[in-house]
Amino acid sequence: MEWEFVAPMIVSVVLILTVGGVVLLRPLARRLGALLDVMVLEKSKTPGVEDHGMADAIDTMNARLSLLEERQDFTERLIAGGDRARPDGGSSP
Repeated sequence: MEWEFVAPMIVSVVLILTVGGVVLLRPLARRLGALLDVMVLEKSKTPGVEDHGMADAIDTMNARLSLLEERQDFTERLIAGGDRARPDGGSSP
């Protein structure tokens, strides 16, 4: 065989395979892309584990902040009550 006949055959076979692959695989790729889009939308609509974890973290921080506020109020009342309890108003030794 001579290269004058082999080279055009190789080019034409590669061209036919490429066009055929694109024609056959493009609809499959589109459907796969649409399926992935639908899956992403469904996953974003339903609350995930991360959302529940974030809500739990916020609830925990809220409880700790409330406890801290109560302790601060108690300390302020204790300090204010300690000054009123001393008749001379001085500091302790």
